[in-house]
Amino acid sequence: MGLPSDDPVIIRAPEKAGEPSVITISCPDKTGLGCDLCRVILFFGLSIVRGDVSTDGKWCFILFWVVEGRARASETRWGLLKKRLLEACPLVSSASEIYDSYYRQQDIMEMEKKPQVFLLKFSCYDRMGLLHDVTRVLCELELTIRRVNVSTTPDGRVMDLLFITDTRELLHTKKRKDETCDQLKAVLGEFITSCDIEHTVEDITACLRASSTLPPSITEDMFTLELPEEPSKALLPASNRLSVTMDNSLSPAHTLIQIHCPDHKGLLYDIMRTLKDYNIQISYGRFYSYQGGECEVDLFVIQMDGKKIIDPNKQKALSGRLKINLFLPLRVALVNRGPDLELFVANPVELSGKGRPLVLYDITLALKMLQIRIFLAEIGRHTIGDSEWEVYRILLNDDHYLSSSKNKIVDRVTKMLMGWD
Repeated sequence: MGLPSDDPVIIRAPEKAGEPSVITISCPDKTGLGCDLCRVILFFGLSIVRGDVSTDGKWCFILFWVVEGRARASETRWGLLKKRLLEACPLVSSASEIYDSYYRQQDIMEMEKKPQVFLLKFSCYDRMGLLHDVTRVLCELELTIRRVNVSTTPDGRVMDLLFITDTRELLHTKKRKDETCDQLKAVLGEFITSCDIEHTVEDITACLRASSTLPPSITEDMFTLELPEEPSKALLPASNRLSVTMDNSLSPAHTLIQIHCPDHKGLLYDIMRTLKDYNIQISYGRFYSYQGGECEVDLFVIQMDGKKIIDPNKQKALSGRLKINLFLPLRVALVNRGPDLELFVANPVELSGKGRPLVLYDITLALKMLQIRIFLAEIGRHTIGDSEWEVYRILLNDDHYLSSSKNKIVDRVTKMLMGWD
């Protein structure tokens, strides 16, 4: 692999306008590193248009070519991005001290470290796009919304209860709390009437647990792990171009996974999280997104035992899971709730317990663009079958009848989540 760089993460700005920025990462390897890095890049609203990965199992070298997403409301904070990517990389004291036991200890420490949960309570008068503006402020402050409960009273007053964690781990300080409330007041202005942040006694597991059950129709139709026989045009344009193949004849030591599919926001993250959940290690890989919206991925992989994927059942299971995670990385449904409409959005949670970033941001932005107010909102996690899902429930205000049909709402939310807007 050559000598490791003194700077594990280097971000090079584009030489010409319109060209991608290039992120170079050189650090110790671990299973799932690609997933963790792609999640960070997705959180910062960037799209990966090209990627190269190479590793000898101890040290890895990664190149990402990234562009800013069209729905971003602020400039990319490249310095902060570099800091978060560095935190995702395993650290060693020197290049000669890379041992498997070190990685295992790092993973154990990461799993045992649970973030503190805080309750953000504020009340304000309702207005169009309120929850999206709050979500945007918290994202910019690197505060992650773990659970939300938003309710609107008949007189137009909104009470928001948001369970949040702090990436910077400073929310226990008065300075950080004041900064958060001040930023919210600056955006909401005269609409906000109170703001308070307090530490909760709930641990992160209890905080994430959903407070209500899902309707039977939702659990049956929404959480299938099988590809539908008749793909929806709204969910995946040109779905017949999705293919996943595995080949053991081209390399004496690796299985080659080849993927061809339409592009969407977070595509590489969806591939990497699937491989991470199946404990598949990438030795070499390349990813390329064409201007026409097509993507090609070649990955030379091995199992945790260092061997190829020979078992036909394992091949079928991994191939099937890759296909469904690329076909339906997020699930969107709109159902009648008495005279009202309730929007459901769900995404699978990684086995590590981490969820997909910016989902609430995209949902609320799409509804704001449709001029639809939110009457009630809730985020919670549900275990369905052998998978855990993060489910967003949004009860729409009556004004949705004036602005959009059901199909238009589902279509706009889906396109925003998939980056097709």
